[in-house]
Amino acid sequence: MIKKPYVISNVGMSLDGKLATVNNDSRISCEEDLIRVHKIRSNVDGIMVGIGTVLKDDPRLTVHKIKSDKNPVRIVVDSKLRIPLNARVLNKEAKTIIATTEDSDEEKEKKIKILEDMGVEVVRCGRGKVDLKKLMEILYEKGIKSILLEGGGTLNWGMFKEGLVDEVSVYIAPKIFGGKDAPTYVDGEGFKTVDECVKLELKNFYKLGEGIVLEFKVKK
Repeated sequence: MIKKPYVISNVGMSLDGKLATVNNDSRISCEEDLIRVHKIRSNVDGIMVGIGTVLKDDPRLTVHKIKSDKNPVRIVVDSKLRIPLNARVLNKEAKTIIATTEDSDEEKEKKIKILEDMGVEVVRCGRGKVDLKKLMEILYEKGIKSILLEGGGTLNWGMFKEGLVDEVSVYIAPKIFGGKDAPTYVDGEGFKTVDECVKLELKNFYKLGEGIVLEFKVKK
């Protein structure tokens, strides 16, 4: 068993499991849910997203919906180092770690140097794509003992596939988006059988604003 942070996967989605419409309109959460998420953010050591979320939404990944005296470390999983240098997640409001691969070329090395000069920490693990298990070990060694996973469908799939998620918190909005190409909570290749899938134990549920929150423990 590797030493890793406790990972909470949080998502706001439509009733049909979509994170956004086919045109990337992601206005799902109500104000009450945004406050709930920021309360979770204020109680963890890190917030982790994939590069797809950064490119689509340009999030700050800070605590700003509630009063808090701390911002978690922001962690972006970015295998091909596509992050724009003007992305808001690179601002000075909080520490940022970019996780990329050990693959190297001249252009990538130049970009890493720029990021490091900006005060961003770059962590390398894995070839071809980031080794998520190794990343969790590295983050744990850096003192990050809890993470709020706010990834898109690709990163969520990788984390669930590797058995790295401990808890799931879902806000379901009373909306139906449809669209076979609309992003979903967990994408990727998917499990082939029910026996292989991630199994959850419902711990709590409650109405929030116009939607409902479901809280699960991941069965190990």
